[in-house]
Amino acid sequence: MDEKTPFDLKALLKAVRDGALDVEEAWERLRDWPVEHIEHVARLDLHRSVRQGFPEVVYGEGKTPEQIVSILHRLVHREGAALATRVDEHTAHEVRSHFPQAHYDATSRVLRIGRWRPSAQPWTVGVLCAGTSDLPVAEEAAQVLEFLGHRPQRAYDIGVAGLHRLLEARPLFTQADALIVVAGMEGALPSVVGGLTPLPVVAVPTSVGYGAHLGGLAPLLTMLNSCAAGVVVVNVDNGFGAALAVHRMAMRHSLPRE
Repeated sequence: MDEKTPFDLKALLKAVRDGALDVEEAWERLRDWPVEHIEHVARLDLHRSVRQGFPEVVYGEGKTPEQIVSILHRLVHREGAALATRVDEHTAHEVRSHFPQAHYDATSRVLRIGRWRPSAQPWTVGVLCAGTSDLPVAEEAAQVLEFLGHRPQRAYDIGVAGLHRLLEARPLFTQADALIVVAGMEGALPSVVGGLTPLPVVAVPTSVGYGAHLGGLAPLLTMLNSCAAGVVVVNVDNGFGAALAVHRMAMRHSLPRE
């Protein structure tokens, strides 16, 4: 195994079995696994990809560009790819000076380096949002899905204020494997969508709305009380969490049944 190859436990075990790697060298590579310390910055959970089927992700808010760069360096070296969310444009510029291959989406504030090796059969996922102001959260979900190897299909600005717009997006309800539905204001869109499709629906409330909206509490409660049974709800503005929920479904669907 080349030292620059991303860490892969199965590959390491096969190399020992095949005599390409001796036990002592394998022990050296495993000694610091599954946690890697970056002094005064982070303790990276390198076992997460084995445990959960996706790597640790960097939450960018509150971290300096230098901290994010140091974490990404370790993740890329170990995993071959890395993802950071909630990265502002200034920080993204600094990070990209170290990783020219990085892809940054300013709408969602998601920064991607490479693409995660698929741990599930790729799903087509409809990402729907009620209004243009919900785009940052919807795009966060879409960007994370792409990083994980899935195929997001977007349908934006189709809120309940004009239901005819939603009907234009109905082909997604037959083409997709799951739907992520993002809405602010009163948050009614996921309930309407949930009543029109048998697909899994993951609802995402956003902090978009006027005073009594209470920073996302109003749509959160609407979605939790959905009239359409079986709609699942993640936290306010959590497009990342919605994408991971769908990814978990896809992984479980891909696993062989005992």
